Amino acid sequence: MATGTEEASGGFNIHPMDQFVIKPLFGGEHLHWYTVTNQTLWLFLTIVVIGLLMVVSIRGRAMVPTRMQSVAEVIYGFVHKMVRDIAGEEGLKYFPYIFTLFMFILVANVIGLLPRSFTSTSHIAVTGVLAMAVFIFVTVLGFVKHGLGFLKLFWISSAPMALRPILLIIEVISYFVRPVSHSIRLAGNMMAGHAVIKVFAGFAGAMGIGAIAPIVAIMAVYGLEMLVVCIQAYVFTILTCVYLNDALHPGH
Repeated sequence: MATGTEEASGGFNIHPMDQFVIKPLFGGEHLHWYTVTNQTLWLFLTIVVIGLLMVVSIRGRAMVPTRMQSVAEVIYGFVHKMVRDIAGEEGLKYFPYIFTLFMFILVANVIGLLPRSFTSTSHIAVTGVLAMAVFIFVTVLGFVKHGLGFLKLFWISSAPMALRPILLIIEVISYFVRPVSHSIRLAGNMMAGHAVIKVFAGFAGAMGIGAIAPIVAIMAVYGLEMLVVCIQAYVFTILTCVYLNDALHPGH
């Protein structure tokens, strides 16, 4: 009868969550606030890629754009239209912040698909900070622009009077849950997709030459994940625009 150790070494040995472990980049076992980790590296690379795409590639501002300049201009126009359509012309004042959010999440998601990379947006520590920044930003903006009139966001005047107190409680709860759902949605989708890819990759490695089915599955899931990483950046950004619109126009 085989022991547990023998089963572990002789059977499938797949650990899909290992890829999300934060480790010191230069060795050691303990993490401190100043420790340079794999997450630090990939956050830095995200900023570098954004700089190369949005600064270096368009530095010449050629009349006939290069491929990279075309990509940068298309992304810029896409986010600009999103902000204007959802938050209106008044919302364009805050376009730089929203565009920065979109680019950071998109690039972090995409480079997280590279072999042996680290997906920083799979951690609540990252997505939570982004979501709380949005929450604080729109809340402060709402009170600065409207004062106590911002509270009209929670009072649905179009509803029957008997339902308004109940809806008030629901609106307040849903408002304060926003940063939780905003952050968990992004981190959860990133973690789930990468874990599935790792599981199929583990099966492919264990099956050897008979791994045709897992390899096909990896290709399919990888293609789907490429779509998901872009959609999640879009969803996070469009929700930010919706929250911004609530801050600018709190009346129902």
